[in-house]
Amino acid sequence: MENIVKDLNIFLSDLNVFYRKLQNYHWNVYGKDFFVMHAKLEEYYDEVNKQIDEIAEHILILGKQPLGTMRDYLDNTSIIEAKNEKISDCQVFENIIKDFQTLQNEVINIKKEADEQNLYGTSSLMDEYILNYMQKLWMLNQSTQK
Repeated sequence: MENIVKDLNIFLSDLNVFYRKLQNYHWNVYGKDFFVMHAKLEEYYDEVNKQIDEIAEHILILGKQPLGTMRDYLDNTSIIEAKNEKISDCQVFENIIKDFQTLQNEVINIKKEADEQNLYGTSSLMDEYILNYMQKLWMLNQSTQK
């Protein structure tokens, strides 16, 4: 179970950094799709905030301690922080597609490991995230088609 908790804490770290990144982009995005992106980014970071709580509580359910400081998150994330500067809507699309792919790969790996260890609650939770990220990636990729 230690590996699952370690992977869940990495996922929690990525969610926290991604949350800040989405909020940063929400404040700093510009371009022809500003209005759509501004609203969509808020929707995304609100959803990620709920996921943060859900994953932290799931780690507690497993009897372990979730990471809880920004230093912990930054030390354990694979998501690249956003710079505090204006960013084009096209660059935002490109970056968040990459980040959602990272998150999707993580939850697929956690699910595989959970199934091997008969941690069905964890596996079931990851199913929800897999479907969620698949849909988001499909929609985002459709938005970038010319």
